[in-house]
Amino acid sequence: MTKIFSKLCGAAAVAVLAAGLCGSAFAQAQAPAAGAASGQGNAPNGYPQSGADANAAGPAGGTRPLDVPILYVTGIEVLHGTIDPKIDVVRVTGLTSSASWTNPQLIPFFYGKPADNVLDLQFIASSPEQSQKAEGFQPMTAEFVLEGNSGFAGVRVRAYGNALELKSMNGSATAQIKGIDCKDCIGKKFVDKGQGQPGPGIVYGGDLPPDYRPIAPTHGVKGDIHNPNRINLILDADNKIVMAFWE
Repeated sequence: MTKIFSKLCGAAAVAVLAAGLCGSAFAQAQAPAAGAASGQGNAPNGYPQSGADANAAGPAGGTRPLDVPILYVTGIEVLHGTIDPKIDVVRVTGLTSSASWTNPQLIPFFYGKPADNVLDLQFIASSPEQSQKAEGFQPMTAEFVLEGNSGFAGVRVRAYGNALELKSMNGSATAQIKGIDCKDCIGKKFVDKGQGQPGPGIVYGGDLPPDYRPIAPTHGVKGDIHNPNRINLILDADNKIVMAFWE
């Protein structure tokens, strides 16, 4: 695991710089395999693959890193510096859908001063260049730094699948994540919402993250295929899952 540290003090924060905002972020993220060469090649099973990411799965199309919200925000805490110049640090934890996300950042959600006086942030990061195996959510951490006594009444952080609010500039708040990561989905039967009930050996649509796409043998792939927060479930003729990957 490598630690990635980046500073944010950019155009998105122009309207709030008067309050002394300047964000920074860091994360523990899985790095690509060392010494691997990029380009088109063949996997051991003979199927074509693109790039050198050991966690890659699914479509072998062109690479496309995107700066987008991570899947979930799980915690917020505000830390207060005690030496001059005093600062407040908003520390946020979250979960990415898969490995290989990098460059986490907390950025203001909109221009201008919020009417409710709550600091409103997005938790974003650079998505993987290729589709990723469903092998479990990955933790990610970021920080946003303000001048002390910024005057905000609280902090709200938005991710792709949820939002979390701390109703003061003190203490902490946490979120309970219910969506399953599908690392154990292969071999189980998929049952969509409204078509059955959860149970042993079943992956129920209502238990999955907000966006999921079951793909039966007779189904095409209408729609975008570059959403790194959407789980794809490849099904056989009996609705059993034979592959699970994040786009």
